[in-house]
Amino acid sequence: MIDKNLVHNRFAKNLKNYDENAKIQKRMAERLMTFIQNKQPKKILEIGCGTGFLTKLIVEQLYYDNFVAIDIVEECGVFIKNINNNIKFISADIENYLKENSDKYDLIISNASLQWIEDFEGIINSLKNALNPNGELIFSTFGTENFREIYHIMGKSLEYYSISELNKMFPNSTIEPEIHIMAFNSPKDVLKHLQLTGVNAIENISWTKKDLTKFENGYKNLCSIKPTLTYNPIYIRIISPVG
Repeated sequence: MIDKNLVHNRFAKNLKNYDENAKIQKRMAERLMTFIQNKQPKKILEIGCGTGFLTKLIVEQLYYDNFVAIDIVEECGVFIKNINNNIKFISADIENYLKENSDKYDLIISNASLQWIEDFEGIINSLKNALNPNGELIFSTFGTENFREIYHIMGKSLEYYSISELNKMFPNSTIEPEIHIMAFNSPKDVLKHLQLTGVNAIENISWTKKDLTKFENGYKNLCSIKPTLTYNPIYIRIISPVG
């Protein structure tokens, strides 16, 4: 069960540090833009806009009439308004937002945020229903290799889906995976990176000294040279039928 209050609090706490540390997420936003076919969508919905990595690219590269950006962290609104004051920022849980709104969009886009939704397949199907004919749903999530070092050492992870599982969920879609491996000077630097990017929002438990020792020793046994952290982005594009 994903604790959305915990997710909110972890990301809100580290907004000021996010841009400097979320290097992979920034690369993911840049790659996500290459999947967009319609460069002139009239109405755009961005989910999990955060500090605006993707938002800024949309403003710079697309021509649109209406742009709505949503994030569960209300403080993100300041970052979005600084990018473009005409963007409508809404602080909301996307699941609740879709239940309360029947708006249709030409482009729905999300970078590295939908893995925090409990009913992943359900939310994607709801987003598909919120597309105009020939509209595009384009998003990035993560695959089963994501943070494999953390799972190997601590046995804790979000639920990630394999490519074959995603193909079964979303037939006739474009699905492309990547692997990025970051190297750090020490296990403590890995842990600091996780904390500063908010991606450690799995459980609300303070680590004991024993946990930290297990983490450090586990990394030393796993990585003989430098501690690494694997990111496994997956990019998915779904196009709504013409009519």
